[in-house]
Amino acid sequence: MGERHRRGSCPALGHADSVHSDDPRRRTPRTDAVLADPLLAEPRTRLGEGIVKRVVADTLDRCRAGEVAPEDVAATAYAALPTYAVSLRRVFNATGVVVHTNLGRAPLSAAAVEALTVAAGATDVELDLATGRRGRRGRDTVAALAAAVPDAGGVHVVNNGAAALALVTCALAAGRVVVIARGELVEIGDGFRIPELLESVGARLREVGTTNRVRLADYEAAIDDDVAFVLKVHPSNFLVSGFTSSVPVRELATLPVPVVADIGSGLLAPHPRLPDEPSAAAALKEGADLVTASGDKLLGGPQCGLLLGRAELVESLRRHPFARALRVDKLTLAALEATLTGPVPPVAAALAADPVALRARAEALAAAIGEVPGGVAEAVDSTAAVGGGGAPGVDLPSAAVALPAALAEPLRLDPELPVVGRVERGRLLLDLVAVDPADDARVAAVVRRVAGAGA
Repeated sequence: MGERHRRGSCPALGHADSVHSDDPRRRTPRTDAVLADPLLAEPRTRLGEGIVKRVVADTLDRCRAGEVAPEDVAATAYAALPTYAVSLRRVFNATGVVVHTNLGRAPLSAAAVEALTVAAGATDVELDLATGRRGRRGRDTVAALAAAVPDAGGVHVVNNGAAALALVTCALAAGRVVVIARGELVEIGDGFRIPELLESVGARLREVGTTNRVRLADYEAAIDDDVAFVLKVHPSNFLVSGFTSSVPVRELATLPVPVVADIGSGLLAPHPRLPDEPSAAAALKEGADLVTASGDKLLGGPQCGLLLGRAELVESLRRHPFARALRVDKLTLAALEATLTGPVPPVAAALAADPVALRARAEALAAAIGEVPGGVAEAVDSTAAVGGGGAPGVDLPSAAVALPAALAEPLRLDPELPVVGRVERGRLLLDLVAVDPADDARVAAVVRRVAGAGA
């Protein structure tokens, strides 16, 4: 019976094969055959074998599903390949937030980008070419930072702003007390909090004052032999107004212990548009022994942490064992040096942008876009923000192109060059304060293409 069953089943299977012999799935090419296609030779070299193989495998699955013709597999895979061998995608920041944390904070200057290219290869980052011996790491970057803040006796660079404060605390206050005002026990983003950061490296906190008010007498009463330093933290991303008082650095400097000022956003010198934003130069002139700050906010450079202050203190921090864990790489050193010595970085240019010039750009951009589904592009006045925890409450006069709100998502999801704006009062605003003028034509082209596809 089993034999008759097997014999009887063979013709049926053969019949099925003949019926479906034209099924495109049977003509799906082999993976190695697609990878050998000349069209994919350059991407394999530029993007790497792994990325190309993944895209080819996905395309072959689509071919087996009947979505792609067998003869089109190589061309379809080629079209689906990413532009770069990285998952990050460039976007146009038209949100009106100059330093946008979710978009990578400060965009680098062209000089900093070029410096990254140079630093990507073999460099003399720790070699003195004149002697052939080991040289101090990042010596030229440190010199550039010292020149930018001449009031600092010493400077050092670590991998981010929180790391700078952690290094100070670990080196000076492990097992000891840090005095801090209750109103300055801030959260710095993504759930991380200043008090928890300080305690994680061994400090004990002694809070003074109340949430909204603190006086010099509160600090004086808290000082004893266990206190390592007084910490002054700039709230950065929020304002407390009304019945408030705080103690400036110049008064804290009269206390018999070191004063550490965490200015947060990394402004090196006072800025006319940001009168209430603390700067490293001002804090040092007022008597701060150490200043910590971020490099990828108002300075406009790469992510890093800046340490500036008394020479002997900074040197002790640089030589502390924990400093090794916070060391910056050669790419950061190169980009920071170029930011400090090169042309005006994008953040500084945005902060200094002329509202009249921005309005003229918005009008030209609106005219270039023209009609879109649901309306016409229109130039409007706008209000931008500093962002990145800097200068909360400061409004920057700007200009934008207003579009129907329905375009917000398709522009954000554009596969080629996403444009990220903000929806306000039922309209999508493409604010130009943080958009490079050289990119206006490309933004217009993206909007026209996306709007045309939507229509």
